Amino acid sequence: MPNPRAAMLVIGDEILSGRTRDANMHYLANEFTKQGIDLKEVRVVSDEAEDIVAALNALRAAYDVVVTSGGIGPTHDDITADCVAQAFGAHIDVRDDARALLQAHYDRQGVEFNAARQRMARIPDGASLIDNPVSIAPGFSMENVHVMAGVPAVFQAMVASLLPSLTGGDPVLSQSLRIDRGEGEIAEPLANLAAKYPELSFGSYPFQRNGVYGANIVIRGTDGGQIDHAMAELTQLFD
Repeated sequence: MPNPRAAMLVIGDEILSGRTRDANMHYLANEFTKQGIDLKEVRVVSDEAEDIVAALNALRAAYDVVVTSGGIGPTHDDITADCVAQAFGAHIDVRDDARALLQAHYDRQGVEFNAARQRMARIPDGASLIDNPVSIAPGFSMENVHVMAGVPAVFQAMVASLLPSLTGGDPVLSQSLRIDRGEGEIAEPLANLAAKYPELSFGSYPFQRNGVYGANIVIRGTDGGQIDHAMAELTQLFD
């Protein structure tokens, strides 16, 4: 049975402007690889409601799992929760369980739980909360869509909370080999080897170091034995 297929939707003008470098995709890809969930697509959209809703609807229809990051904070441009509600046709408002978590958190800090902070307790009807042990404000899940914060430490904590509830498959394994020859020279024998192992993925990643052209060949798959055999043949081809 094939592994579940996943997509990620990264939301925020700060990513597209170059002001903030996204770290969450890299983290999620590694965690999903270990879980046996294949991350197949990542989209980045601005803080425009129409764009978020359109991307979300496209991705949730095409993939088993969709993870969003960004846009669930207390400011006016944090509109992800509203967009998710719109995509699902669900009502959204401050929810008692989310409000209680945040109220207790700010009471412990001696900080006012003002209207801006209460925005983080707005959850669409029918959603389940995703625990956030770092800053308390929860993410949430609706069907196959899982909505998380953009701050990397919080995103990572939410992913850890979510993963036990996701059905994974076989972990993806990989081996790599550095070949100090140009891609034009290795392309044909590499293609022939890849055709021999259709269940494996062969990636060629070129480099130039100190005037030497080469490529790192990475073989990925869920069958460790097949990867071993393919890597042995690859090594023999270019030894």
